[in-house]
Amino acid sequence: MKFEPCLQSATLIKRYKRFLADITLDDGSERTIHCANTGAMTGCAAPGNRVWFSTSDNPKRKYPNSWEISETLTGDRICINTARANQLAVEGIESGVIQELQNYSQLRTEVKYGNENSRIDVLLSAPEQPNCYIEVKSVTLLDDHKQGQGYFPDAVTTRGQKHLRELAEMVKNGNRSVLLFIVLHSGIEKVSPAHHIDADYSQLLEKAIEQGVEILCYKADISHSEIKLVKAVDFSYLG
Repeated sequence: MKFEPCLQSATLIKRYKRFLADITLDDGSERTIHCANTGAMTGCAAPGNRVWFSTSDNPKRKYPNSWEISETLTGDRICINTARANQLAVEGIESGVIQELQNYSQLRTEVKYGNENSRIDVLLSAPEQPNCYIEVKSVTLLDDHKQGQGYFPDAVTTRGQKHLRELAEMVKNGNRSVLLFIVLHSGIEKVSPAHHIDADYSQLLEKAIEQGVEILCYKADISHSEIKLVKAVDFSYLG
């Protein structure tokens, strides 16, 4: 996924009201930009971080700029736009980078499914084989005390708990279900559930795995001109 034009950079003043952030441009002027991330963004939004933002040509947008990447004081790059995870998942499947999700003839996104009024991020299908339901999650929470250790979620997620129940139900119905973690932090090399943040999610994830839900983790390479999936990383239930 290329950014065209390339992203512009600024310094973060603060994030607020979940969807907004104030930045200082290199010329000293200040600007408010949109933040497409409803999570806690722990470690991703420290004042003084370098931020990289895109610009929309949609005249109806109140805030034409969107925060895409944070660059921490230690040099790590983090894609904070959660919508990018789904786009990267589709690209990774179509390009063959995600080897475990090949040999399907049709790919659809945002398809209604399940008993809890859900939409699956990606649905793969092919004649004479089970459908494959893929829920995509972005991983940006790095443990500062354990090198390379990333966690999901970064806040309590009842929505994520619902998705685990739905995926397990699809397996029960004879389909394939995959929870796909997209690592959007340059410092993360392995992923675990965040027991210390959402114990209920962690327990449901363990149960879902026992019921046949598959876990895949792929890491993205992040720059101000492009983000692309580059490799699989390990998942461990105990981080």
